[in-house]
Amino acid sequence: MTIEQDGIRVASAAREIDAEAGRIFELIADPAQQPRWDGNDNLAVAEEGQRVRSVGDVFTTRLTGGAVRENHVVDFVEGRRIAWKPAEPGREPPGHLWAWTLEPLGPSRTHVTHTYDWTELTDEQRYARARATTPERLHASLDRLAALAEGS
Repeated sequence: MTIEQDGIRVASAAREIDAEAGRIFELIADPAQQPRWDGNDNLAVAEEGQRVRSVGDVFTTRLTGGAVRENHVVDFVEGRRIAWKPAEPGREPPGHLWAWTLEPLGPSRTHVTHTYDWTELTDEQRYARARATTPERLHASLDRLAALAEGS
């Protein structure tokens, strides 16, 4: 689903994954794992030892083009929710947010929602890239995440 009206700009995708929520969450909350499931093919590497533990944490990633991003964690509930706002090093986040919500459906099945929200983005030079982050790209991340979590 994509909504771009009245200043609200959100892309979202969801699917069920045949894995326990904690296992899936570990793949998301450990930045070193993120390039393995990134469906945007935007993340090159993140150093080990940056596992997110709370709101206020900041983790660093290097993009495929070489740029570095500091990701400011703005929502965190262990095993259930995590969201961050990326920024250039030493700068304030420009207004886009990556979010994950996990809902256990049983001991080994989880409903996972991945959302990209650029409602607060004001830098018009970033709009084309933001619009390119479609539900299909988010779903690609979900599919890669599922393959890792399900062990295939």
